[in-house]
Amino acid sequence: MRILITHNNFPAQFRHIAEHLGRVPGNTIVFATKTPREEWTIPGVTKAVFAPMGEPSKTHPLAGGFDDAVRHGAGLLQLCLGLKKQGFVPDVILGHSGWGQTLFLRDAYPDTPFIGYFEWYYAADSPETAFDARARTEAEKAAIRLRNTAILHDLASCRAGVAPTAWQRSQFPTEFQPKIIQAHDGINTVYFSPADDGLLPIDQLDLPGTDLTGATELVTYCSRGLEPYRGFPQFYEALPAILDARPGCHALIVGEDRVCYSPRLPEGQSYKSLLQEKVAVDQSRVHFTGPLPYGWYKRVLQASSVHVYLTWPFVLSWSFLEAMSCGALVVGSDTEPVREVLRHGENGLLTDFRSPSRIARTVIEALTRQREMLPLRAGARRTILDRYCLSKCLPVHLGLLAQAAKDGPARFATPAHSVAN
Repeated sequence: MRILITHNNFPAQFRHIAEHLGRVPGNTIVFATKTPREEWTIPGVTKAVFAPMGEPSKTHPLAGGFDDAVRHGAGLLQLCLGLKKQGFVPDVILGHSGWGQTLFLRDAYPDTPFIGYFEWYYAADSPETAFDARARTEAEKAAIRLRNTAILHDLASCRAGVAPTAWQRSQFPTEFQPKIIQAHDGINTVYFSPADDGLLPIDQLDLPGTDLTGATELVTYCSRGLEPYRGFPQFYEALPAILDARPGCHALIVGEDRVCYSPRLPEGQSYKSLLQEKVAVDQSRVHFTGPLPYGWYKRVLQASSVHVYLTWPFVLSWSFLEAMSCGALVVGSDTEPVREVLRHGENGLLTDFRSPSRIARTVIEALTRQREMLPLRAGARRTILDRYCLSKCLPVHLGLLAQAAKDGPARFATPAHSVAN
């Protein structure tokens, strides 16, 4: 089978799919990306690099996002036309929708079915937009809706779509939802598993540049960016109460000092620096590790006494599910994407996203009652094994691709909309 995979970042959500397909004899896999990451290769997968074409146009401010999407689409179209001249015509295409690079795939390969990966649909009245209770101007509301322009094109042109959670699928217009199945990317539960003897001892963690002398408990927080969408301000404001109540507790904060989803601050400012100026905390017990390689990151989750995951009503993070897969005791925000997975008192604890004092109280309770909370750790692990394990999720994605390739240009019947839990 010949498969074209495209994502602006390599390999992102398509890592497991690409790894599996690359191992199958006879497959030809091309991964088209804007950021090829030369240090990362996948056996059997050929990277093909594209770049947005042209310069940003001087156009109406509300049209800037679509202009950027078109330039991404034109860049991938140019790459695909070159691949086509070399004889590569895929049997099926898998592409992440949102940046626009998938806009013109049907022009390059009109007879090839396209499976779209749909993470989020933006709406001016959505729970995400309303979460901060800030009134939006008419121009801001229009800008939010227009972020969907390329996504709507993909929804119309794709043979079928995939959304990783039921919550994310539910954000899309009802007329398109029958076209989208819900199937998570899958968690490698063999890799992300509890330490052999339960919690990894803190003295065996041995993180480079991190002095955990005297630490008997670890509160962990992991996010790609330290930002409001992932509750970093609320978590940091909760730390003084947590550390005062638990003298042997240290906090490990894993992530980059950058913004992925939240409003950007003026040049030279970051949410980390603002919180450090605002909140007095014992810096000797608060450790910013920066982004960590997978191995160290897993060990942090395995050593965690309490793992805190906070998010707006938005896209669910892999780190939340990976922590649960490691048997972490998770304190999660009482928001829609978290509630889809976490059941209070069964596989974790819910807390109020907006209240640092309630976050602190929930974490302190979890630290105080570690032995009583052991069933929650087991419940977290069981939830991932039952519903999000790679061995269950990957076949759904592979089956969708195989069926689309088999049907070719013929009419394609979208499978049932969700994976059975």
